[in-house]
Amino acid sequence: MKKAPTTPLAERMRPKNLDEYVGQDHLLTKGASLRKSLDAGVLPSMILWGPPGVGKTTLALLLADKLKRPFHTLSAISSGVKDVREVIKKAQNQGMFDRGGALLFIDEIHRFSKSQQDSLLGAVEKGIVTLIGATTENPSFEVISALLSRSQVYTLKPLSKEQLIQLLENALEKDEYLSTLDIKLKETDALLRISGGDARKLLTLFEIVINTFPSDKKIEITNEQVFSIAQENIAQYDKDGEQHYDIISAFIKSIRGSDPNAAVYWLARMIEGGEDPKFIARRLIISASEDIGLANPTALIMANNTFQAVQTIGFPEARIILSQCAIYLANSPKGNASYMAINKAQSIVKQTGNLPVPLSLRNAPTQLMKDLDYGKGYKYSHDYPGNFAEQEFMPDDIAGTNFFEPGSSKREQEVKENLKSRWKNKY
Repeated sequence: MKKAPTTPLAERMRPKNLDEYVGQDHLLTKGASLRKSLDAGVLPSMILWGPPGVGKTTLALLLADKLKRPFHTLSAISSGVKDVREVIKKAQNQGMFDRGGALLFIDEIHRFSKSQQDSLLGAVEKGIVTLIGATTENPSFEVISALLSRSQVYTLKPLSKEQLIQLLENALEKDEYLSTLDIKLKETDALLRISGGDARKLLTLFEIVINTFPSDKKIEITNEQVFSIAQENIAQYDKDGEQHYDIISAFIKSIRGSDPNAAVYWLARMIEGGEDPKFIARRLIISASEDIGLANPTALIMANNTFQAVQTIGFPEARIILSQCAIYLANSPKGNASYMAINKAQSIVKQTGNLPVPLSLRNAPTQLMKDLDYGKGYKYSHDYPGNFAEQEFMPDDIAGTNFFEPGSSKREQEVKENLKSRWKNKY
């Protein structure tokens, strides 16, 4: 019998160049944003954001190899400020002061504290290191703004079913050990389902299944065999896998659909699966504004207070606070007028560009500005009955445009009546 290698299959199958890399065509095909930078030999500091097992670490390694840059790596779980400074010093000693410098890869950068992230700023600004941070969490929440403003965020997409199957077929064909075995891959659904779209888990599970069979016998892999060997509940919540996104989606949609029972069920799934309570609380805040908004403004206050309370209390008691908020939001009247208004306004801005501010609305702190009619014609609202004077506040090209359309909820209809009483020609 042939002896299986000790190196994991996922590591053995790590691509050696970009041509072997599977997925992320939107970043790496000719003309794509990251590929343009790579072809020009000028790589910006970047944050690679995407679910587990889509190739963030592999991509960082391949970028370094392609550009022949020194490559340093840190894990946010085990590294501190001291480790960051040592790597930066090492990069300086290598004399890499030219454009780009050494590459510093930080896995799970969202786990770095503010002080740890601050310690990177100087080296990134001076070009001593080009940062490549990898995260499964939204960088807008987890990466400090100063570092985020100096980095390009690239979103990595989940691998498709076809791409995941391609990885399995590549392993059977190209791996030195598996290519010598008589393996027939009859079914793949179980492998794909249990691994949840994570390529690393997929290859690890694939190897576990294969290694349960004698290497000198014919191996036929079926769904039934995979389920039997894996011995795990595929419905289990996985905070690092695809279900992380599916279950939070079901949770928010249950709230939007005014079903408190379903909302609490999906909340329980996340809690039992070990989800970060702050992640759940952040989504409640978003839902309170996007799905409820002006139909019940108290919902946003409730959700924000929930976030603060969860930070203070922590699990297990935080589950009660999250449940209270989820039930409250699910039972609240719904309205998305604010959400639709900002979407419409942003769309108009993209179409019309930077339209000039009307002269009547411009600030006039100097005599020259006054002579140029800055502020001329502006009506100071408090000088008029009811503290209101009808006038145009929009640029001339889009004057009279309505972005905000109150919904059908009782509170929003009250807002609409208030607007109609003031703006005779708009509502």
